[in-house]
This record gives sequence, C-alpha cells and structure tokens, in this order.
Amino acid sequence: MAVSHEADVAVVGAGAAGLYAALCAARDGASVVLISATPLAQTASYWAQGGLAAALADDDSPELHLRDTELAGRALVRRSAAEILAREAPGCVHDLQALGVRFDADSHGQLALGLEGGHSVRRVVHAGGSATGRRVVRQLSALVAEQQRIVVLEGARARALWLRDGRCSGLVCDDGEVISARAVVIGTGGIAAMWARTTNPPGSQGVGLLLAHRAGAALADLELLQFHPTAVIGVPGREGFLVTEAIRGEGATLHDASGERFVDELLPRDEVSRAIEARLRESGERSVGLDMRSVDPAHFPNVVGALRSAGLDPASELVPVAPAAHYTMGGIVADVHAHSTLPGLYAVGESSCTGLHGANRLASNSLSECFVFSRRAVAHALAEPQPAQRSTPSEAELQALRELPAPPVGDAATRDALWHDAGIVRSADGLSRLLDSPHPLVRLIARCALPRTESRGAHQRLDYPERNPALDHRHVVVRGGEPAAGDELEIDWQRWD
Repeated sequence: MAVSHEADVAVVGAGAAGLYAALCAARDGASVVLISATPLAQTASYWAQGGLAAALADDDSPELHLRDTELAGRALVRRSAAEILAREAPGCVHDLQALGVRFDADSHGQLALGLEGGHSVRRVVHAGGSATGRRVVRQLSALVAEQQRIVVLEGARARALWLRDGRCSGLVCDDGEVISARAVVIGTGGIAAMWARTTNPPGSQGVGLLLAHRAGAALADLELLQFHPTAVIGVPGREGFLVTEAIRGEGATLHDASGERFVDELLPRDEVSRAIEARLRESGERSVGLDMRSVDPAHFPNVVGALRSAGLDPASELVPVAPAAHYTMGGIVADVHAHSTLPGLYAVGESSCTGLHGANRLASNSLSECFVFSRRAVAHALAEPQPAQRSTPSEAELQALRELPAPPVGDAATRDALWHDAGIVRSADGLSRLLDSPHPLVRLIARCALPRTESRGAHQRLDYPERNPALDHRHVVVRGGEPAAGDELEIDWQRWD
C-alpha cells in the first residue's frame, strides 16, 4: 500500500497535549496529520477538572513553583524539566488566552488563581471552575478543525511505528493508512485505566507507551502511579468521578466514619491518599466523607451538578470518596525537548516521562506540562535537519507492520490484579504475581516496581516502608525494542540531571 499522507509532523492523540502540538506546528508553517481514536473533544483531557499551575501572582515566582514541584516529587524530580515548566508555564497561559481560551477572572478582571494541595500560594488558573479540561479541549479542537494545515483522522488508531535507518519515519494505522512524517509525536495519555478503580476514561491504557517501546524507545518509572484521594465511590453512575482538589483548596474537609477530621486536606496527594487508605483499613469502611457544605456551589457547577444528578446533594450531605488510580508519572523517556530515545519520536503529556513529576505529581502541573513540552517538542522537531528524500516504506515493511498485533487492552481480570497487587500499598509477593500476567504492560509495571525497594511518593511498599536515600534521583528505565523471549523485563537505573 502506498503512503496515504505525508506530513512534517504526525501527532498521535488528540488530548490537550496533542491538540496544542498540532496547532503549534501548523502556526510554524508545518503540515500536520492528527490521529484521534475518538471524535475531537472526547479525549481524557476533556474530563480534566484541575487547572494550569503557573507563577502569575505578585507573591509567586518560578523559583517558588519549582520549590513546590520538587517538594511534592520526593527527591525524584528532574530539576531541568521542572525549571523549564516553572519558567514557561505563564507564557503558555497567555498563549492559550490569545487562542481564545477564557480563564476564570475575579471581580477586577484579573485571573482568579486557585489553591490546591502542595502549592504554597494561589497559582492555579481554571476555566469554568472545574470544567477546565472541557473548555480548553473544546477551544483547541475547534481551532484544529479550522486549521488548513492539519489533517484530522478521527476514529483512527495507530497500530505500529515504522522506522528507516534507525529513525521513526511515520506510522501505520489499524485501517492500513500509512503516514510518513519527519517527526511523530505521541500524546495518547497514561495508563491509569488499567486499574480496576480509576478516575480515567477507558482509553487510558498505555497504548502509546507500548507502540513506542515496541519500536525501540525506552520507558521509565512505570511503578509511579498517582492515586487521587477524592474519587466518588459507591454511587451508581458516578463511580470514580473525581472531585477536584480545588474544592479542598476552597475549604472542603475530609472526615472518617466517626466524623473526625484526620488529615490536612492540602497536603500533597500521596499523603492524603495514604491517610485515607490507612483510615479505611482500620475501620473496614469503603469511603470517607468529603464535606463541601462550606463551599459555594456556583464555583464548581459541573461537580455539583454531576453529584446532584447521581442523587447526592453536596450542599447538605457528605460525599463518599476514596482514592482511585489517577495519573501516570512514568512513561516514554523524554528529554527537556520531549524527544524520546528513538530519533524522530517525541512524547508529550501523560505519555511522557521527563522526570518533571518525580514520585508524586504536584496538582495541576499536568496540564501545564502538556502545553510547555508540546511547544518545545514541535520547535525541536522542526529545527532538526530535514531528510534529503522522504522515506517510503516498502511493501514488505508495510506487510510486516500490518501483521503486528494491536496494543492489547486490559480486561477485568487484568484491572483487578493491578488494583490488588499494585495499588496504593504493594509488596514483593503481589508484584511478583504480576510478572506472570499475559499483558506486557502489567509485566513492565511489576518489573519497575520490584527493584524500587522503598516507599517514596506514590510508591508505597509494606515490606519497605521507608524511603531509601540511595535511590534519590534514580529512575527505573526499561530499554525499548522487541525483546527476546523472557528479556523484556530487564531494567536499568539511571540518574537524570
């Protein structure tokens, strides 16, 4: 089959990171093909309730944002990546405003800045309260649809990346379409939907990670999966619905079955999640209560509306919540230009692992990361020397790629196993059981988790309850490529700047 599309940049995934990467490339005069498994504006980013963290206030600074990021990340944050995020996030907020995104303002017309867990000052911008993801993705999707330089392939799924002379030169889709590109950007999201209890939509199953790894790109820190402390539990139709951290920033409190407050609600997520999990284990209860009665419902209309539609009135009763798998700190190894270890391949957003989030992501740094590093990825890709001649796969190469199996989706048994053996608290016994999973990503997660013989941030071990200082700033890296039998689980420790 001949090449279906030729582009300067091919973007896989149409969440916030992918949409912005496509727009940045088009604004720089590049041709773009955007591959989206769902219709535009229906990706995981659409449901993001958090905002964008950026040092915009008079009492804030990039240095303070950096400090909070490193503190939350538990001595595993890559400082160069965090410095870039803290320095460039304000510019991305202003660029999004120029693109038509309307962020919430105060009575004086200034950006209304929210306070979330782990932040020392108010620095989180929102759009429509907790509807930030929806508003941003809708606006960026509309701009992408209007942009003549961008070809959007909705309902398309990448099956395999294809290489020429050791470089990623394009991809093949499930329907056989072939895209040739100077650079490929993976922005397919994370892996949190692999766990039985999750805040994520079903598509967040690490498809992009497996595509990149099979093609030769390294992965890292797959053991570091953040659990959001306040996800609704036991409410039909709203299981796993995330109640944004910003609500606790505005005064909501957490109470156990006896009505006692048992944790500082504005601690970083790993501490709040562990405190809830410990209280549930002690009491045998399934949930704790989130008291939102002091919070103005008008500030969070979509959260309040969703709860009321499920039969809960947060203005008069406590909301039952418990932790759920939420965000992947690990992913495709990427440098500060979002470039992977495979030439020509970039990773942005939750698919990537720059080391920015360390062992515990600071609230609302994720959307900021999408925009900061997507812009950097495109700038780097377009500055690379252009090949003298466009690569075209041979028919034999295409046939081999088409015969590769599609990245697998975790079934109920897989999701239950991860929740049970790689949940908030793990042990060597449970993680070892996962090494026998038929799902390749589950085996990789377990293999990354086993050698981290410590508790750090989102990674908690019953058998190693303390942090090991010898593992500060050490990342578990899995090399890429098609492995020999039994070889896919080999890992390496790396220290990043």
